[in-house]
Amino acid sequence: MLCPLPVIKLAQALPGVEVGDTITVLADDPAAAIDIPAWCRMRSQELVSATDEQYVVRRLS
Repeated sequence: MLCPLPVIKLAQALPGVEVGDTITVLADDPAAAIDIPAWCRMRSQELVSATDEQYVVRRLS
């Protein structure tokens, strides 16, 4: 998927994750390296790790 689809899918999936749990996003679009961390900052969620094409996000609220 090209951005912004990984961010949209993350936003859709996050409500199904318990607060404190994590969700892993796999995205090979180079824009994801910018978009996913920015989304986490804007939505007050924690970007636990970002390596290669894998982003782990912890739901904080």
